[in-house]
Amino acid sequence: MPLVPVQHHRAHVAACLAEHGATGPVLGLAWDGAGLGPDGTLWGGEALLVDGARCRRVAHLRPFALPGGERAMREPRRVALGLLHQLAPDRAARFAAHAFDAGAARVLLAMLARGVGAPKTTSVGRLFDGIAALAGLRALASFQGQAATELEQAADGFADEPQDAYPLSPGDPAQADWRPLVRAVVDDRARGVAVGAVSARFHAALAGVAVTIARAAGVERVALAGGCFQNERLVRAVRAGLEARGFVVLVPQLYPPNDGGIALGQLAVAAARDAGKE
Repeated sequence: MPLVPVQHHRAHVAACLAEHGATGPVLGLAWDGAGLGPDGTLWGGEALLVDGARCRRVAHLRPFALPGGERAMREPRRVALGLLHQLAPDRAARFAAHAFDAGAARVLLAMLARGVGAPKTTSVGRLFDGIAALAGLRALASFQGQAATELEQAADGFADEPQDAYPLSPGDPAQADWRPLVRAVVDDRARGVAVGAVSARFHAALAGVAVTIARAAGVERVALAGGCFQNERLVRAVRAGLEARGFVVLVPQLYPPNDGGIALGQLAVAAARDAGKE
C-alpha cells in the first residue's frame, strides 16, 4: 500500500475542515501538547494558512526549552524552569533551588545552559503546564494534560476580561512572545494575586493573540484544532474574540480536536491527493 505522510498539525486542521466541509482559505490554529514539525522541532502553537493544496505556517509561539525532553511532559516544574531560564537565568536558578533537589537543579540548569537534552518547542499545551507550575498549582503530573486541566478549572468564577489579559503578541517573524506574560505571572503570584485570576488573565491572553494572528492572516475563517481546544474556557474566549471582529470560527463538534481526530485529517489530506487536488 502507498504511504501518504501528513504532518501532525496539518492533520489536526484538516480534520476540522473535513468535518465542516471547508477547503480554503482558512487559518488553522493548531494548539496542542507537541508534535514533530517539518523543521525537526516540537511544534504545538501553530497558525497554518490552508488553501487547497497549500499549507503555510504563518505564526507560532516563541520556542522554549524542555529540560529532559519527554520527562517535562509529566513534570510541569521542568517546563516552568525552561521558560524562566530564557526569561532570566537568575530567576531560573532561584526557582530550581526550591523546586528540585540540589543535584537535579544543577543538572537541569546545565542542560539549559548548554542546550543539551533540552529540545525546543512552540507548544501551547506545554505553556499551560509551565504557567500552572509557576502559579503554584502543580509541579508533577500523573497524566499529560493534568496541570492544564487544573489551570482551566482554577479560573472558574473569574470573568473573561480581555482588557486584563497578560501581554502576549506576535513579533517579527510572527512569533507570540510569551516572555512578558511569564514575567507578569511571576510578579502577580509574588504579590499574592489569586491563582484563578492568573488563569483567567492567561486564557484572555491566548484569545487575544488568536485575534491578532487572524487579523494578520487576512482570511475570514478560522479553524480551532488540537488538544488545547478541549479546554472549554479557551474555546469560548477565542471564539468570542474572533466572532466579535467578524471572523467565522470552525470548531470540532463531531470529532475530537485532540489526537483522536488525527486519522480523519490524515484521510482527508490523502483523499485530496488521490483525487489530484494536491
